[in-house]
Amino acid sequence: MSTEVFDRVKQLIEEIRSAKPSNKEELEAFRLRFLGTKNVIKPLMGEIRLIANELKKDYGQLVNEAKEVAETVFQSVKELVEQAEAEAAVQHLDLTAPGEPMPLGSRHPITLTMNRIVDIFSRIGFTVAEEREIEDDWHNFTAMNTPEDHPARDMQDTYYLKDSTEMLLRTHTSSVQARVMTHQKPPIRIIAPGRVYRNETISARSHCQFHQVEGLYIDEGVSFADLKQTLLYFAKEMYGADTRIRLRPSFFPFTEPSAEMDVSCFLCGGSGCRICKQTGWVEILGCGMVDPAVLENCGIDSSRYTGFAFGMGIERQAMLLHQINDIRLFFENDVRFLNQFKSAF
Repeated sequence: MSTEVFDRVKQLIEEIRSAKPSNKEELEAFRLRFLGTKNVIKPLMGEIRLIANELKKDYGQLVNEAKEVAETVFQSVKELVEQAEAEAAVQHLDLTAPGEPMPLGSRHPITLTMNRIVDIFSRIGFTVAEEREIEDDWHNFTAMNTPEDHPARDMQDTYYLKDSTEMLLRTHTSSVQARVMTHQKPPIRIIAPGRVYRNETISARSHCQFHQVEGLYIDEGVSFADLKQTLLYFAKEMYGADTRIRLRPSFFPFTEPSAEMDVSCFLCGGSGCRICKQTGWVEILGCGMVDPAVLENCGIDSSRYTGFAFGMGIERQAMLLHQINDIRLFFENDVRFLNQFKSAF
């Protein structure tokens, strides 16, 4: 009986070695027969009870040999089949066929608006200045003539770094102006675009992070008339040749005098609509003459030099241009929203 069992295993090994699967289907059939969960080798181990004790070891080794031979044959044939299929695919590759189209992305509406603003001011001699987003208290507040007791310095309005009262996430890009003024002698003519942070409740009209573009021009004899003409040029280039502007008195710690600038509504032409709240005017930025104290703080002689500064929120410009009613849409990365701006500008 032992001899018959040994013979069956040897015959099975020969069958395995002589098997020559030539395609995927035959290879799968081979795998199921000799390596699958219900393969023909597995029951052979159950017949070890029929083997004499002194032959059990030899029998077990013979059955293991059958398994190893099956695995070896399977792997070698599998590689040959995969190689043959790859070669066949290359041979049937049509090099003249057009490539599969790949969907292209687009620039973010904030980037588009920022680039448009930068381009407008670059035409009249402004250069771009960029700086760090983690700033110290002096460049962010003190240099900009912000009083020690100003509410903007409070923890509930500004993001300070952990365990620090001196380092913070900048609240405006005016800190870029401070760094430029302390390292560069006039004349200075820059715009500073970038991301800023304020501890505000996120809603349809406000966010804890947003983008600004601030401008600065310092030289001898700079006047408020220069500021007005610069901003009038910007408004006409940004919103249309028929755009009018008006300046309303305001207050900022770093400019004196200060003003808010409105533009005639570019949607209704000044007749009144939902965007301009029926007034015919839309507020877009703040501006003013650089306070002499700011110049002195940064080491610039205020008796010789004067200058003007202005700043605007880029999200606000984008919302006005595209009639977007929720600032949160800019930060949600919804492709359905972003795809609308592929051809913008």
